[in-house]
Order: sequence, then C-alpha cells, then structure tokens
Amino acid sequence: MGRIIAVVNQKGGVGKTTTAVNLTACLHDLGLKVLLCDFDPQANATSGLGVEKRKAKHNVYDVIINGVPAKDAIVSTKYGDVLPSTADLAGAAIELLQMEKPNHCLQRALASVQEQYDLILIDCPPSLEMLTINSLAAADGILVPVQCEYFALEGLSDLMNTLRIVKRSINPKLEIFGVALTMFDGRTNFCTQVAQEVRRHFPGKVYATVIPRNIRLAEAPSHGIPVIAYDRSSRGAAAYRAMAEEIKAKL
Repeated sequence: MGRIIAVVNQKGGVGKTTTAVNLTACLHDLGLKVLLCDFDPQANATSGLGVEKRKAKHNVYDVIINGVPAKDAIVSTKYGDVLPSTADLAGAAIELLQMEKPNHCLQRALASVQEQYDLILIDCPPSLEMLTINSLAAADGILVPVQCEYFALEGLSDLMNTLRIVKRSINPKLEIFGVALTMFDGRTNFCTQVAQEVRRHFPGKVYATVIPRNIRLAEAPSHGIPVIAYDRSSRGAAAYRAMAEEIKAKL
C-alpha cells in the first residue's frame, strides 16, 4: 500500500506546488507509480502536470462532496496521475462540516485507490484550515518546503503546533517525512545561514538536496509541464531529480 505524503506550508510562495509537481514527475520518471492529489482550490498543480481543469470530467471536489469514486476522477498524464482540483473547492470547508467525520473525507476518498500507488502526494492550500486538516488526517507524513529567506522559520511553529494537535487527536501516525529547502541562492551567505538554521530545527529531516533559484523552474508552469520535460538539463530539473532519488531510497 502506497505512502500518502502531504506537501504543506501555510506560508505562500515557498515552492510548495512547484515541489509537489516536480517530485511527482521525477518519481514517475524513476519508475514509481505516483498520484498527485491537488487539494488547493487554485488548482496550479493540476495545470502544472498538463491537465486542463475546465475539461476534467470530475475533480477532487466531486469526490469528497458528491461521492464520485476517486478512480473516476483521476487523470493519467505522461508525468504521473492527477486527481485534479477546481475553484469549487474553496467553498468545500463549510460543506465538509455537514459530512460524517468531516476531517476524514479525503482519507476515505484516497483509501479506495491507495493500493494502486507507491506514493500519493497531496498539494495542500497555503493555510491551516479545513482542507489542510483533511490532508493531514489522510497522510502518513508531511513534506515541508522551506524557502531560504529571512522569514523562512516564521509560521513554522504554527505548522508544528497544528501537526501536534492532529497527531494527538486525529491521526497518531502522522510524522515529518522530510523538509525541502527551496529557492536557494548559493551566492549569498544568508541563504547558507538559513539552511543551517532549518537543519538545526529539524535534525535528520532536511533533504541533502537543495532546490536552487532557477528560471527554468519558474517558466515551466506556464507551459503546463514539469521542469524535467521543459528543460531536463537545467539546474532545477537536476535538483528535483536528486531529491526524488532521496525520497525513493527512503520509501
């Protein structure tokens, strides 16, 4: 049965969706069966793997709210499978409260397809609310992208507090699967200092691979493809490939 990992950080702009999309593609490229569950109403992970969200017959909202089987909503791409999102998901938090065991709706949905995959990645919204709680309830662990900048650790204490609450009251198996350092600029001493500080806060959890600032990573989403398809020789592609190899070894 595949592991379920939530890619989560309530701070926006840290490379969360970029990490979810490119790790999905790189792990698929390494031979793993991977599903990316886009649980963010912005649906950027959906388009990042080349799925046109408006043309998808079903989406994750239909699955958790309308009872559509997850297998009927999953879209297969050259870069891995996608459970697409939609803007309708933005209002799902209120509707979830009316469901039986509202914190576990996503868990129930993914359980029906979990055996088909080596890994399921959940791209969470940039907040700590009902959708993210559902993601944490469904996950075996969390992967936290952390941007190498001044405010990198700001808000992480809130995330760790939420993790402890969910672990204590909803999902006792939930753990930190890994911490990914993103947007690293090796030309500055400050980035190096931030990386050292993150490693000090999360001993043994930070991947050896750091994701650099790279123009190809920024350009790839506009083409609806992951960076290994856009420019396989780029530094960004090489970094996510190396991180995917670390994750595969850990699995």
